[in-house]
Amino acid sequence: MTATTRSVTEYAARLSPRTVKLTTAAVLVSQGIAALDGTVVATAMPTIVGDLHGIDHYAWVFSAYLLATIASIPLWGRLADMIGRKPIFLSGMVIFVGASALCGMSGSMWQLILFRGLQGIGGGCLLPVAQTIAADLYTLEQRPKISALFAAEFALCSVVGPILGGFLTDTLSWRWVFFVNLPIGVAAIFLVQRFMVEPVTERRRHRLDVAGAGMLIAWTAVLLFALETAGRDYAWDSALIIGCFVASASLLAAFIVIELKAEEPLIPFTLFRVPALRAGTITSLFFGMSMFAVISYLPLFSQVVTGSSATGAGRALTPLMLAMVTSSVFGARVLLRAGYRLVVIGGAVFFVVGAMLMTQLDASSSQFEVARDMVILGLGMGCTMVATSLAAQNSVDMSRMGVATSLVNFMRQLGGAIGVSVAGAVMLSSLTTRLQDAFPGAHINPGRLLAPGQTSTLPASARDAVKSAFAGALHEAFVVSLVLVVLGALTTLLMPRGSAIAIRDRARGLIPEPADAMTGDSFVIAEPIDEPEPLAWQASVPAPGGNGGGNGAPDRATTPDHAAT
Repeated sequence: MTATTRSVTEYAARLSPRTVKLTTAAVLVSQGIAALDGTVVATAMPTIVGDLHGIDHYAWVFSAYLLATIASIPLWGRLADMIGRKPIFLSGMVIFVGASALCGMSGSMWQLILFRGLQGIGGGCLLPVAQTIAADLYTLEQRPKISALFAAEFALCSVVGPILGGFLTDTLSWRWVFFVNLPIGVAAIFLVQRFMVEPVTERRRHRLDVAGAGMLIAWTAVLLFALETAGRDYAWDSALIIGCFVASASLLAAFIVIELKAEEPLIPFTLFRVPALRAGTITSLFFGMSMFAVISYLPLFSQVVTGSSATGAGRALTPLMLAMVTSSVFGARVLLRAGYRLVVIGGAVFFVVGAMLMTQLDASSSQFEVARDMVILGLGMGCTMVATSLAAQNSVDMSRMGVATSLVNFMRQLGGAIGVSVAGAVMLSSLTTRLQDAFPGAHINPGRLLAPGQTSTLPASARDAVKSAFAGALHEAFVVSLVLVVLGALTTLLMPRGSAIAIRDRARGLIPEPADAMTGDSFVIAEPIDEPEPLAWQASVPAPGGNGGGNGAPDRATTPDHAAT
C-alpha cells in the first residue's frame, strides 16, 4: 500500500500519526502537572502552615523544590542523550508522582520539605526532557508551533493554578493539592509507557561524568542555599553566607576543570562554539533574572499597594501570561523567516519598555496601569523565551538535543533564583528603612504586614504610610529588574544574523560529531517499526487528514515530498 507522507524528522518518520499525537499529549500532560505545582501549592500554603505548625520553615517548602529542580536539570538532560528519552522521562515522572503522594501524606513541615526536595528532583526532569522529546518529533519548521503550544499550556496553568489550589483546599483538603498529581501523572506515565517509541536507536557504552555531576550539584546547591537564605535567615554579611559564596566559586572552578578533562563531560563546552546556542544561554540567564524578579514581586505590589485580595493578586499575572502566549505564537512564526536575532531583539525592546513603566508605579497607581505594564512585559517575555529556546535546540543534532535544551532551562532557572534574591534583598533593606522612618522607635516585622487583612486593621494614616513604604521599596526592586533587563537586551546582540535554517546548517559544522550521532532534522522516510496495537477505544480514531488512513491534505508548513510503501 502506498501512502503519502510529509517531511518529518528521522524519529517521526518511524511513527504513525496517532503515535506522534499520543506522545505529544503525554509530554504536554507531564509538563502541565509540573507547571501547575508551584501555583497550586502557593495558594494552599497558609492552610498547610496552620495544620503542620511550621511558620518558621514556610519558605523552605519552596526553596527545597527549587534547589533540587535547578541542580538536577543538566543531569537529566545529559542522561536523556546517553540512555534514551523514554526511560529517563519515565524515571522523572515516577519520582515526581511518588513524591507528590508523600507530600500529601506529610505529618510535619520537615517531612513536607524533605519530600518537596524529592519532588523537585523529578520536576527537574519533566520540562527539559519533555521539550527534548518535542524537538525529536518535530522539524525546524514545525517546532515554532509546538513551542507556542508549550507556552500556552504554561500560561494556562499559571492562571488556573491559584484557582484550583484554592478550590481543593477549601472543598477537600490541602493534601489534595499534591494528590491531584497522582491520577494525572499516572495517565501520563501510561501514555508514555504504552505508546512512546524510544527515539535513540543506536547504542554504545557511555561513561557518565560522575565527578562533574557531583561537582555541578554541589556548586548549584551551595550557591542557591546562599541566595535563598541570605537576608531571610542569615545576614548577607554573615560568615555562613560569605563562606557559601566563596565555596560556590571554588566548586564552579573545579567543575570547569573536571569538564575540560572528562571523556564525556556533563556539559560539553564545545557547545558554546555555536553562536546561536551561546547567545541563547547567556540571554536566558539575564532575562531569567529579570523575568522571575518581576513575576515574584508584582503580586506583592497588587496585594499591599493597590489593595487587591490574595486571589486578586495572583490574578494580576493573567495579562502577562496571555500576552506571553500571544507573542510566543507570533514570534515563533516570524523567526522562521526573519531569524532569531530580529525576534529576540524585538522582544527585548518590549521587555525594556515594560520594565521602565514598572519603575513608574507608585501608591497612586491603578490596577489598569499594572495590567498595561504586564501586557507589555509579557509581549517581550514571550518573544525572548521562544527565540532562545529554539535557537539552542535547532543548533544541535539529535544526540545533543537533551543537553542543549536542559542548558537553556538551567540558565533561565538559575538566573531567576539570582534575580529574585538580589531584588528581594534590595526591597527588604529599603522596606525596613522606610518603615523605621515612618514609625520611629517602633519594632515592625515587615513579614506580618503581608498576612491577609493585616493592613486593613491599621488606622488610615498608618495604612497609607505602610503602602507608601511598600511602594517605595518595590520601586527599587523594579529598578533592579530594569537594570537586569537592559543587560539582557545587550546580550541579544550576540545572536547571529540570518534565517533559522541557515544558522542551523552553519552550526552543524562547528561541533565534532560523536560516533553515534543522529541528525534530528534529516527528512527521511523509514520503514515503520512495530508499534503497540491500538486499544479498543482508539480503533476509530482517524489519522491526520480526517479519513483514518493518513492520506488527507497536508498543511502548508509540511508539503508532501516523499512516498513510502
